[in-house]
Amino acid sequence: MVCASSNRPGTPAHSGFSAVTIVIIALVINIIPGPSPVFGQGLGDVHVQPRTQSPTTNALVLASAPGAKTIKKYVDVVLVPVTIVDTMNRLVKGLRKENFQVFDGKHPQDIRYFSGEDAPVSVGIVLDTSGSMKSKIDRAREAVMQFINTANPQDEFFMVTFADRPEQSSGFTQHIEDIQSRLLTAIPNGRTALLDAIYLALDRMKAAQYQRKALLIISDGGDNHSRYTEHEVTSRVKEADVMMYGIGIYDHAFPTHEELLGPELLEDITHVTGGRTFTIDNPNDLSPVAKAIGMELRNQYLIGYRPNAVPRDGKWHKIKVKLMRPKKVKLPPLTVYARTGYYAPAE
Repeated sequence: MVCASSNRPGTPAHSGFSAVTIVIIALVINIIPGPSPVFGQGLGDVHVQPRTQSPTTNALVLASAPGAKTIKKYVDVVLVPVTIVDTMNRLVKGLRKENFQVFDGKHPQDIRYFSGEDAPVSVGIVLDTSGSMKSKIDRAREAVMQFINTANPQDEFFMVTFADRPEQSSGFTQHIEDIQSRLLTAIPNGRTALLDAIYLALDRMKAAQYQRKALLIISDGGDNHSRYTEHEVTSRVKEADVMMYGIGIYDHAFPTHEELLGPELLEDITHVTGGRTFTIDNPNDLSPVAKAIGMELRNQYLIGYRPNAVPRDGKWHKIKVKLMRPKKVKLPPLTVYARTGYYAPAE
C-alpha cells in the first residue's frame, strides 16, 4: 500500500494508490494547443511533444545548456518549482506561463521567468540506517540507485546517513559509483536521529552548485534521538529554499509513539517546500516510488518573480500558485504542489 500525502495545509489525510499504479506517476500528460492532450500509452512509454523554450528575462537566466552549472538571479527574485499532477498522480507537462498565477500574500505577481525544461539539480539523499532498517536496507539501497538512475546527467548528489547521529557519507559528486560504494558500507544499527540528519543535510546543501536543490529522505520511523526539535528544523527548512521529498516505510501497527508520529512529521516538513511524502508499508515499493520522485523532479515548472508591494521586513511571506486551466482542453482535476512561502530580505 502506498499513499501520496496531501499538500493542503492542515490536511494530513493521504490519498492512496496501489503499488501497481506507483509507476504511473512517471507517465506524463502533455498539454499542447489543439484538439486534446497526449497521454502515455503504457508503463515506460511516454509521449512528450517538444516545446519552444520560453525566452529568458533580464531578471533571471537559467543555465540549461550542456556544461552549464548555475542559475544566475537577482537577489530579489523568488524561484518557485511547481509540480502538477492529475487525480491518478500522473505528471502534467505542456502548460504555459499564462496557465499560472502567483500571489505573494494577497498581492498578485508578474511572472518574470518561466520554464518547463529539465534543468540540473543538486540533490541530497538522507538515508535511515538505524537498527529498525536491517530488514529493509537492501531495498533502500536499490531505491537510492533507482532514484539516481532517473536523474539528469548533470545532476550532482551527496548522501547523509543517520542512526544515533547523522554522518555525511559522501560529498557532492556526479559519479554514481561514489554513492553506490557508500551505500554498500551502510550497516543498520542504533536509534533514529531524523531531525538532526535533515539539519545536517540542509547545512551541506550550502555547497551546491545549482540553484535548484532537493532532498530525498528515506526512513522507517519517527525521530527518537535528535538534539534539534521539529520547530527548529522546520524553521531551517523554510530558510533553505530546498525542495524535499520523503518516503516513509511504516508497519500497519506502530510499536512506539515516535513511529506513530513519523508519517505526519515527514509530511509537515516536506509540505512547506512544495515536495511531498509517500507512505508505504512494503519495502518492495521503495524502488518504484523513488524512481517516480526522480521523474517528478525532471518534470517540474520553474516560475520566477520579483515581489512587488511586499515589504523587505525579514518575515515569512506566503506564496500561492494558482492554475488557470487551459481552455478548449478537457482535463481531469489537477493538483498544484509548490513551496508555501519564503523569508523576505530585511532592510
